[in-house]
Amino acid sequence: MATSVPAAQALPVTRRPFDGFKAVIGVVASLVPAALVLITLTLLQQARPAIQQFGLRFVVGTAWNPVTNDFGALPGIFGTVATSFMALALALPVGVAVAVILVEPGQTRIRGVIGIGIELLAAIPSVVYGIWALYVLAPWAYEHVEIPVAGRLTTVGFLADPAPRGLFTAALVLAVMILPTLTAISRDVIRAVPRGLKENAIALGATWWETTWKVILPSARAGIFGATILALGRALGETIAVTMVIGNAYVIPHSIFSPAYTLSAIIANEFSEATGPIYPAALIELGLILIMVTLVVNVFALLLVHSTSREASLAA
Repeated sequence: MATSVPAAQALPVTRRPFDGFKAVIGVVASLVPAALVLITLTLLQQARPAIQQFGLRFVVGTAWNPVTNDFGALPGIFGTVATSFMALALALPVGVAVAVILVEPGQTRIRGVIGIGIELLAAIPSVVYGIWALYVLAPWAYEHVEIPVAGRLTTVGFLADPAPRGLFTAALVLAVMILPTLTAISRDVIRAVPRGLKENAIALGATWWETTWKVILPSARAGIFGATILALGRALGETIAVTMVIGNAYVIPHSIFSPAYTLSAIIANEFSEATGPIYPAALIELGLILIMVTLVVNVFALLLVHSTSREASLAA
C-alpha cells in the first residue's frame, strides 16, 4: 500500500547567530555621532548670550576685554590654525621618512629601537611635553633658530622679532607630539602596499629612491592623507603644552616667532575666572568654534582622501 507524502511545510525562519551582535554594534556605533550632536547642542545653549550679543562679529573680532565685555575670536582661530599647520609641515616629512625606514627589511635592531622610541613618544603626557618645551626646546629654538634666522633674513617680515615663546616654539612641540600618530599609521599603510609593486619596479631597474618615491608612496597616498588628518586633529585640540610655550598674547602676530594664543589655551586659562553671563558664554562659544574648525578641516580632508583614492583606483 502506497503511503501518502505530506505536503511540504515551510521551515521555521531561524535567526542567524550574529544578528543580535550586529544590532548591538549598530546601536553603540550610533552613539558616537549622537554624542557629538549632544555636545554641540549643549555648547549652543550655553553660548547663547554671547551669540545673541555679538552674532557673526564674534568670529571676525580681534578684541578680548572681559572688563568691557568686548570679545572676538579671530586671534584665537588664527593661532590655532597656524600652529597646527606649521606643526604638520614640520612633522609630515619626518613621520613619513621614519615610516619608510621602519618598513624596509634589514637593520632589525635599529628599526626596533626607532619603533619603540616612536611608540613611547605617544605615551608621554602633554604636561611633560610642555615642561620639556618650556625649559629645553624653547631656549634652544630661540638661541639657535630664531635669532640666527631673524638676523640673516631681516627683510622677511614674518621671520622678524624673535621671542623666547611664540608660534614657532608651539609648532615645534606640537610636531613632536603628533609624530607618533603620523609614523605609526603611515608605517601600517606603507606595509600594506603589495610587495609585487616594489619587486616589479626593482626588476625594471629602478633604484631604492625611485621605487619609494614613485611607486610605494603614491600607492599609500590615501592612507598617508588619513594619518595626516588624524595628526592634524590632535594638533588642533592640544592645550597644555601649547599654553606653556606660545606666549599667550591675544593678537594676530605678524611673525611666526611672535607670541600668540589658541582657542583651547584661552578656554583653559580663563574659564575659572569667568564671571557674569557674557564672559563664560564667550569662552563656551570659543569651544563651539573650535569644534567647527576641526569639523571643517576633517570634512575637507575626507573629501581630499576620497578624491585621491578615486584617482588611484582609476589609474590602476
